[in-house]
Amino acid sequence: MVREAHPTKSMLKIAITGGAGSGKSTVARMFRELGAEVLDADAAARQAVAVGRPAWRELRRLLGPECFHPDGELNRARVARLVFSDPEYRQRLNDSVHPRVARELKKRFRELERQGAGLVLVEVPLLYEAGLATAYDRVIVVEVDPEDQVRRLKERDGRGALEIRGILQAQDPLAEKAARADDVVDNRGSVNDTRSQVAAIWRELQHLLDQKREKAASP
Repeated sequence: MVREAHPTKSMLKIAITGGAGSGKSTVARMFRELGAEVLDADAAARQAVAVGRPAWRELRRLLGPECFHPDGELNRARVARLVFSDPEYRQRLNDSVHPRVARELKKRFRELERQGAGLVLVEVPLLYEAGLATAYDRVIVVEVDPEDQVRRLKERDGRGALEIRGILQAQDPLAEKAARADDVVDNRGSVNDTRSQVAAIWRELQHLLDQKREKAASP
């Protein structure tokens, strides 16, 4: 399991997770609009597998040239179909990419700490599945009904029924994730309802940060 991004004591690290189609990115954007520093583990993954990087070379060997575009970029749609239909390939991909993603995030954490940031949120799609929950001080889970996940993956991403089934089977059930979370955003309602929940959690996080700073400043 990946542990490289374990939190230091100087900056609170908060994970935002959920399931495919649950609205993680929408919630992350709402936190960003409130002034939060928000990182994206998927963006770190894209950096990790950029053409020529060690992870790119490893994936080229693992997956074969048919999973890459002519310019060398990873064919993400093809890889998604492959890994969500083959658990063995999925595990090998995770073993190759996750440690490098953790290092990318750790580097960004250090940069934010040098800039004086006291709190950072990170959108981490497979937080529990990859064994990364202990790398964060708190976890926020974005929850919707399974039917909403299927509908969004079909309408938004144009995915077929077989691929959607593979994606959802590869992830822990959302209800289980919500039961393990410190905070849950119920994304079943309106955008304004979701935004109100995000604002309330943001106020709570600010309060926790103030407490942490007061404790650090006390003799």
